[in-house]
Amino acid sequence: MSEQLGVLKVRVAQGKRLVIRDFKSSDPYVVLKLGNQTAKTKVINSCLNPVWNEELNFTLTEPLGVLNLEVFDKDLLKADDKMGNAFVNLQPLVSAARLRDILRVSSGETTLRKVVPDSENCLVRESSINCVNGEVVQNVWLRLRDVESGEVELTIKLITPVAPSK
Repeated sequence: MSEQLGVLKVRVAQGKRLVIRDFKSSDPYVVLKLGNQTAKTKVINSCLNPVWNEELNFTLTEPLGVLNLEVFDKDLLKADDKMGNAFVNLQPLVSAARLRDILRVSSGETTLRKVVPDSENCLVRESSINCVNGEVVQNVWLRLRDVESGEVELTIKLITPVAPSK
């Protein structure tokens, strides 16, 4: 039985230095997967530094999954080309939400945790998990794997039910 933890709002902000998969450019879009849930951004035509700025929502449940991201190049006459993949471990975000509840942080902006790049994640640089007016928010730059270059920026918000006061 899986327990619902809240709603995960993922804003796919932008991509940088994506790889060329067509003649001179690519037509990238992003597919996000969390467990059996999948969501996809719109296609940005002929762009290696796309700005999607799209919010995709997922239901977050226990046991915690990993948010997987794949970038593809849209093709008309053949299968879409892969442009790299990355993932985000959601455990630090959920732990930070629990810490927010323990500390009863509800207004202003407070840094709850920092996540540093290592061999176990796809982070390009250190990422802070903040509580902003009661919402747990993490901004990440992810390095795409299995490809020559490319990064994608996400803003992840965990919207959890308010814990009852005692």
